[in-house]
Amino acid sequence: MAWNEPGNNGNDNDPWKNRGGRDQGPPDLDEVFRKFNNKFGGMFGGKPGKGGGIGGAGMVFVLLIAFVVWALSGIYTVKEAERGIVLQFGEFNRIAEPGLRWKMTFIERVIPIDIEAVRSLSASGFMLTEDENVVSVEFEVQYRVVDPTLYRFSVTDADHSLQQALDSALRYVVGHSRMDQVLTTGRELVRQRTWDELTKIIEPYNLGIIVTDVNFKDSRPPAEVKDAFDDAIAAQEDEERFIREAEAYAREIEPRARGQVTRMTQEAEAYRERITLEAQGEVERFEKLLPEYQAAKQVTRERLYIETMEQVLGNSSKVLVDVKGGNNMMYLPLDKIMQQSKSGTQVTLSSQNDINQLRQSLGQSRNSTVNSSDDRFSRDRFNNGGR
Repeated sequence: MAWNEPGNNGNDNDPWKNRGGRDQGPPDLDEVFRKFNNKFGGMFGGKPGKGGGIGGAGMVFVLLIAFVVWALSGIYTVKEAERGIVLQFGEFNRIAEPGLRWKMTFIERVIPIDIEAVRSLSASGFMLTEDENVVSVEFEVQYRVVDPTLYRFSVTDADHSLQQALDSALRYVVGHSRMDQVLTTGRELVRQRTWDELTKIIEPYNLGIIVTDVNFKDSRPPAEVKDAFDDAIAAQEDEERFIREAEAYAREIEPRARGQVTRMTQEAEAYRERITLEAQGEVERFEKLLPEYQAAKQVTRERLYIETMEQVLGNSSKVLVDVKGGNNMMYLPLDKIMQQSKSGTQVTLSSQNDINQLRQSLGQSRNSTVNSSDDRFSRDRFNNGGR
């Protein structure tokens, strides 16, 4: 039942009444605070009951605790890859090196700057080339902070300044380059020129950063003319391929032609040497033959004739024999005889008379030829050898 429920015969259970039944009302808050103050003042040497507050020793203790808390709150750590910029009342004071450091709280403020991390920015957009074509270019620059003070205070925002410088350098270089250079053959040249131009732009501003790399990520023509540029690029690739094939063919033909020239030169020199040596040999042979002819003319004539006929008939596959005193000329098929001899067949004559007749005819023909041309043959032979 509630303490103030009606119909309780006036016996309301008021919580502010004491046990004696006297209505005292709610407690006095001022009295509660006064009692607490008295107890607290007595603890630190004050006089309780007079409202004198905290004493001198208590104030010193409070200040000591506050100083300890303030001192501990100023401890901070600078990472190995960072440098701390210490500001004293908003003004640059010093650079905090890596390690455990301390600052005056509410007086100094530390701004950590990472100087080892490689950061990156990109620039892209449609740009006009030197030959009045439009290309879409995407570039990326990588950089690193080398001076935290300059990076923080030389300009309002070093990263934004570098972004603007990259866009300006890229548009300048693309605007002074032809479209085929930007899209195909001159990408490395455009990259290097952009790097140099970017370095020249940011140098007077002292941004406290250094550009470590510049990457040419992408370059392409507008989508409306992409097919035409693809055909142009394919034609350029075919041209380069044909040039390489022609150069390879030239490198193949040239050594072969030089080899043929060398071979022909060597063959000509060998032929000259052979003819010279053969002529010298004929001269020496004639000089050795002349004394033998003078000593035995008949024998030398017959030997020369036999050697000459042997040389002549040895190069011929057919022999015609003119029989002295006869009207018929005998034909001796040496080529067929040699062919049958190689195949293992035996060649026989029809009769012994044919053999005797052949021997007689050969002997008469030889004697007649020797007697009729003895002087002329010897004279020609010696004259030729003498020359």
